[in-house]
Amino acid sequence: MGFRGGFDFGGRHYARHPFEIVWANDINAAACRTYERNLGAEIQEGDIWDVIDTLPSSADVVLGGFPCQDVSINGLGQAEAGTRTILYRALLEVVRQLQPRAFVAENVKGLLLPGRQAFFDAMMDEFNSLPGYSISHQLYMAADYGVPQMRERILIVGLKGDDPFEHPKPIGGAWMTAQEAVGDLEDAPEDRAINHVWSKAQISPEQGNRRINPARPSPTIRAECHGNSPFHYSLNRRISMREAARFQSFPDDFIFEAGLRQTERQVGNAVPPVLAWHVASAVARQVS
Repeated sequence: MGFRGGFDFGGRHYARHPFEIVWANDINAAACRTYERNLGAEIQEGDIWDVIDTLPSSADVVLGGFPCQDVSINGLGQAEAGTRTILYRALLEVVRQLQPRAFVAENVKGLLLPGRQAFFDAMMDEFNSLPGYSISHQLYMAADYGVPQMRERILIVGLKGDDPFEHPKPIGGAWMTAQEAVGDLEDAPEDRAINHVWSKAQISPEQGNRRINPARPSPTIRAECHGNSPFHYSLNRRISMREAARFQSFPDDFIFEAGLRQTERQVGNAVPPVLAWHVASAVARQVS
């Protein structure tokens, strides 16, 4: 959504970019339903290695959010011994086949933890081995780009040629706070039609009991939240999925085609559209 543009969030319009989706893939059926409903583009459902032979003959840009669980702070730390984060190699294979003018890979800050250094270095060696590409990476704080969330993510960008990618600079100004993002929903009743539903998990020693600070951006929205979903800053409930989507910078007309738990997963796994929009703007300038 961020690369296509043409949406509104937080009182600002994010203009359309010169990108059209020509191919997409996800293994999760509910995520595919959400994708088709909101983006109107066909998506290949299934294991990437099973559908990779359906790739188009060419593409200008390749985007990949390979799974993070094996390197996440909240994961098991399996790194190269795991089965999910290693899927960055599928992205490498797509780039080798399509030879795009640019590619963007996204993952968690956990890739940069000391215990993951060997895995990260080996992965970057593979990216740097792609012939004809200049590779760079940067850690982004989503709140610096107009997203009301303290979400840190690493982006790895490759450009065809010798010139390195110029990562977009923070937009400046005050961060958008949690209350600014969702304050108008305080009196709204539960409404499944707009994903305004929330986990009823009670507080326990094993479950989250954080309360959001209204004067700051939201903490990082997690994919497996349920009992770890933070509490509203003023109401006696956890945040709703619509509020979580707002913290991720999704517009209200983006509807998640799933129940509560699958919606949690989709919202938490997503790249904030507003952050992606700024990256897309930089890519569009540099590949034209």
